[in-house]
Amino acid sequence: MKDQAARPTVDGRREAVAPRRVAPLDRAEALRLLGTVSLGRIVFTQRALPAVRPVNHLMDGDDVIVRLHDGATLASLVAPADAPGIVVAYEADAIDPETHVGWSVVVTGYARRVTDAADLARLAARLRPWAHHPAVNAALRIRPDLVTGLRLVP
Repeated sequence: MKDQAARPTVDGRREAVAPRRVAPLDRAEALRLLGTVSLGRIVFTQRALPAVRPVNHLMDGDDVIVRLHDGATLASLVAPADAPGIVVAYEADAIDPETHVGWSVVVTGYARRVTDAADLARLAARLRPWAHHPAVNAALRIRPDLVTGLRLVP
């Protein structure tokens, strides 16, 4: 049993869980899976240090759209006008805590604020916040340059 992980049971004892295989996901499947969940984590730089925030998202084609609101740390992310954006990473997953089966996807790319009013209104109508915040006033579009994903299988 040394090759098996252990998981806690209801009474606190540890129960063996068979090891899982890792199967890579291609870009198309990874992006498709991102569209099946609405919560992930954005990784960015804050005061020259890495920072991570849970955020809700939606897919717009291959782009990841993240909702911003007043007072949010993410609302301060602004790329210079001549830059392609701010480099960020975005991760989302769906891994069953009991079976340890599921997937994880990481997207790395440039993030820019959505500035077109019609585009922002269209996206804001589709973004469903998980927490109460003032009305959507901004969104971030992440254009994936690197997409990596894996599936944990029995």
